[in-house]
Amino acid sequence: MIVLKSAREIEIIKSNGKLVAQTIELLSQKLKPGIKTRDLDKIAGEFIKRNQAKPAFLGYQGYPANICISIDDEIVHGIPGDRTIQKGQLVSLDVGVYKDGYYADGAATFVVDGVTPEAEKLVEVTRQALEIGIKKAKAGNHLGEISSAIQSYVEENGFSVVRDLVGHGIGKNMHEDPQVPNFGEKEKGPVLKPGMVLAIEPMVNVGGYKIRTKPDLWTIATDDGSLSAHFEHTIAITDNGALVLTSLK
Repeated sequence: MIVLKSAREIEIIKSNGKLVAQTIELLSQKLKPGIKTRDLDKIAGEFIKRNQAKPAFLGYQGYPANICISIDDEIVHGIPGDRTIQKGQLVSLDVGVYKDGYYADGAATFVVDGVTPEAEKLVEVTRQALEIGIKKAKAGNHLGEISSAIQSYVEENGFSVVRDLVGHGIGKNMHEDPQVPNFGEKEKGPVLKPGMVLAIEPMVNVGGYKIRTKPDLWTIATDDGSLSAHFEHTIAITDNGALVLTSLK
C-alpha cells in the first residue's frame, strides 16, 4: 500500500489522472453507433502515447488491448475488437495510465442513444454511488465507511453491487492493498490516513450480483444477463477529505 509523502508524488499521479480523464472524455465524443471498439482502443492508445505515457492495461497480466470496453451485461475487462457500437447500448470505458513511476485508473459508463429508463437510472445511480463513496473517504474513517455507503445507496435504488470484484489501492503498482469493496460494514477495514491512494469503483447490476467469465477468459459479465454499469476514480486521502485525481480539472 502506497502512502504518498510528498507533494510531487501527488502531482505526478494527478497529472496521470488528468490524462485518464482526458482520454475518457475524448472517447465519449467518438462513442457513436457504427464505431468499432477496436477503433476506440486505437484512439485511446495513440492519445496516451502522444502524452508521453503508457496505456497501463496493455500487457498487464497478458491483457491484449490499451483499454477495456464493456457493453451491456459486461461488467469489466471487455476486450476491444470487431464489435460495432449499437444504438441503445450501455458502454463502459476503463482507462489506466502509467508515467513517471505511478499509475492512475478511471472508468465511466455511457448511454448510446435510446436506452431504456431503467438503463439510464442504473448509470445515474452508479455515478452517484461513486460520489457518495468518495465523500466517505476521509482521514480517520474506516475504509468500510466507503463500502457501506455505496452498498446502501445502490440497494436502496433496487440494484445490486458486484461482490467478487472490488476497488483497490493504486500507486507504484496498478493493484495494491487495501482492497476497496463496494459492500460491507462501516467499522470494518483499515483506518484511512492522509497520503493513501485508492481506486474506488462501484460496479452495479440491474439484477443479481453474481458474475461469470466469458470464453475469452477476460470479459466478466453478469451471471443473469442483466445490465451493468461501472464508474471509477483514483483519489488521494488528505487532511481535508478526498482529492479526486482522475479529474479534468
